[in-house]
Amino acid sequence: MPTNSFEHFYLSWMPEKVKIKRPCYLTLANALEADIVSGKLASGTKLPPQRELADYLDLNFTTVTQAYNLCRERRLIYGVTGKGTFVSPLPGKNIIHHSGSQEGIIELGLLKGFDQIKTPIIEASKKVLQKGYIEELYSYTEVAGHLHQRVAGAHWMKQMDVHTDSEHTAIFSGAQNIISATLLSLFKIGDKIAVDEYTYSNLLGMARLSHIRLIPVRGDADGMDAGELEILCRKEDINGIFLMPNCANPTTCTIPEKRKDELAQVIARYKLILIEDDNTGIPLFSGKAYHSMFSRLPEQTIYICNSTMALCNGLRVAFAAFPEAFRVQLLNALFHLSIKTSSLDAEIMTELILDGKAAKILEQKAELAAERNRIFDRYFPEAVKPGSPAAFFRWLPIPKMAMDEMDIERLLLQENVSVYCSYRFTVNHNPQSFMRIAISSPNTTAELEKGCTIIRDFLKKHQISGN
Repeated sequence: MPTNSFEHFYLSWMPEKVKIKRPCYLTLANALEADIVSGKLASGTKLPPQRELADYLDLNFTTVTQAYNLCRERRLIYGVTGKGTFVSPLPGKNIIHHSGSQEGIIELGLLKGFDQIKTPIIEASKKVLQKGYIEELYSYTEVAGHLHQRVAGAHWMKQMDVHTDSEHTAIFSGAQNIISATLLSLFKIGDKIAVDEYTYSNLLGMARLSHIRLIPVRGDADGMDAGELEILCRKEDINGIFLMPNCANPTTCTIPEKRKDELAQVIARYKLILIEDDNTGIPLFSGKAYHSMFSRLPEQTIYICNSTMALCNGLRVAFAAFPEAFRVQLLNALFHLSIKTSSLDAEIMTELILDGKAAKILEQKAELAAERNRIFDRYFPEAVKPGSPAAFFRWLPIPKMAMDEMDIERLLLQENVSVYCSYRFTVNHNPQSFMRIAISSPNTTAELEKGCTIIRDFLKKHQISGN
């Protein structure tokens, strides 16, 4: 074993030695993958030479070589002859280990929203195809969407307490594209955006590609803590903030009105650009007084209405509402990024909204979700209670185990269950270990129950005694 001479020597990647367990090559590879996925190691980072890393860790050279080779197979790193080994430029595309369509796999990782409810979507599609102006929908016009489609979007968002008009509404091919356009048009390289400690995984990837720093802010059961946000804004030059007030992905936390007021005061005081991502239709069915963050800060907020994705994942339609100050930049990004949604998809969504079927579909799915939440609670009474009884996913704490989260995912996949663990949703570190369980993705309740049984038995089997 080599003598460690690197205790005080800087390497671009210095994994914690105490966490390297047998088989050493595998835990080392998993540690490298975790740091790449979390963003700790940015794309393009040159990794330490294998021999230097082996000396630093007091490992055999061949052990490090095995770990690097495994990460190459996972397409996380690549080598350049004569120059070294580097983090791949797009590691995010390798995070999902399967497509979610493998036969026999119970999908509880990839989030789908009761895709088996298709009849109203098919009926609306047929109705659109029978309209006399179908040819117009195949013309590349109106990058932000046809006027009547934007009017329908504004009408839909009004039910979420987002009052806007067609001139300040745009249609995108999904919430991720709204986020992309916002980051690229309203922020610059090196800007900082405040986020929850656990946040939307696609935001993490887009921020890395945009060279924008995400700064985690501590929170509690009511969401991000306004006092902690205030402290952060005093210490650092924060430019924006990303919030999911309704059943946040992945934590299911819903921010109460009082906390929204507190956060809004800080956001206004420091003139932050607020990205409000609403991925549910909860205000339609909550029966409670509801006020969006957009209604509190209409001149500072980009509102993402992603409840449309719950209607049908295959219809890549999401509405954005924005103030006049952001209009030109955002629409320029929509045009130059070429992320215009299909006019046909937008027309089908418009049909669903205007004839009332959209609300009925969400109501039906809310009932199915409530049933699935009751099933989940029977198996995991210790799980975090969701902000909505109609949550499409749950947040399950992982007991102390003699393996990391990537191993948990891989071993469960070997038992034909796909789950996503919390390392996928953290900015810099894991405050705690959790799984996000997509209870709306299985086609049947029987499939959900089978998946829950496998997960419960797996956690009991591998839990460290006394935890």
